Amino acid sequence: MREPGIDYHAIFEASPSAMLVLNCVFVIVDANPSYQNLVGRTRDELIGKYVFDAFPQNDESEMEDLKASLRRVLESRDMDVAGPMRHDLEEPDRPGVFAERYWSPLNAPVLDSDGQVALIVHRLEEITDLVRIGGPDTDHRRRQMKLELYARSRELQQVNERLRQANARERQIALALQDSMLPAPQALAHHQAAVRYRPAVHALNVCGDWYDVTQLSNGKYAVAVGDVVGHGLAAAGVMGQLRSALSAAIRVVGGPASALDGLDLYARSVAGALSTTAVQTVIAWADHRITYSSAGHPPPALADPDGTVRFLDQATDPPLGASLEHTPRPQASTTYADGATLVLYTDGLIERRGEDIDQGLQRLADHLARHGNGEVEELADALIDLSSATDDTAVVVVRL
Repeated sequence: MREPGIDYHAIFEASPSAMLVLNCVFVIVDANPSYQNLVGRTRDELIGKYVFDAFPQNDESEMEDLKASLRRVLESRDMDVAGPMRHDLEEPDRPGVFAERYWSPLNAPVLDSDGQVALIVHRLEEITDLVRIGGPDTDHRRRQMKLELYARSRELQQVNERLRQANARERQIALALQDSMLPAPQALAHHQAAVRYRPAVHALNVCGDWYDVTQLSNGKYAVAVGDVVGHGLAAAGVMGQLRSALSAAIRVVGGPASALDGLDLYARSVAGALSTTAVQTVIAWADHRITYSSAGHPPPALADPDGTVRFLDQATDPPLGASLEHTPRPQASTTYADGATLVLYTDGLIERRGEDIDQGLQRLADHLARHGNGEVEELADALIDLSSATDDTAVVVVRL
């Protein structure tokens, strides 16, 4: 029997925590009953309102702290705790009289299937009891406690800001490393080529995917992509070694299969390289022929000018180092018409969680059938936008 799905809306409605759902411009799109009871306003009175209109403007700096927290959620796609804030509530039996209350706001992103922020859940946790202290010197002690809370909050925010700055520096270093290992493709005498790569969300702007587009000495062109298992700097380091090895091999051996044979032997001696996938193609412009070989990689797509899309899947073997014994890899070839488009890519372009890979291949084929004759730069942009944000993606588009 199939397990019933979780009713998240029912959980939202039943939660004792006061929660709002905001869109990406901080307009309220839903409010649970706990929040409605908290502020004494109905759902209809809240929906469609800018969130800051729901708060008494007691302290502009507190509102700025909350705005900064919400902006950080959009930028980081991660949960963020804002500094404590005062949010007075009207007493139910005394209209126009507000009781002093203090809160700790927590903002959490709701991501869509591509890993982008679609909504923000804004939750309030009451900390009034931490601020209010009884006794003859209540006002003084309350002020002292509030100052202490603010001081601790500021310290935490400053630490978080330093961490964000350090992370930003690391991302810049990582991006420079990635750019040095994945330079722009060489100019091709008879073809236009465009490349794109997109690391997975939270992958520090580096990934284990690579591409290589180069003109060979015999007038042919070599185009390859590969995918190292994992993300981040470790995968990028392995990627750099394998990309360089394959780029060198294709220049001196007889074809794509031989180049992957050499790469397979090399990968067995590189930590972290096993199970890497790669596909190498060689384009013979004079013969209008593509020769290719794949090591467990998704098949290249060839879109003819009439909209027909073929996948080059007749020479596929296991990933690098996957076989117990090294055996020669297969190789196949196909012809193409002038104006055709060759697309090589990594699995982030076609794979979705919970979806069969054939659906991703069909989505790619449908897109190329409709737009395969467009400008290569625009096509590359459109294809990378089809990719999943949860996995690294590299795309190479060559107009033949």
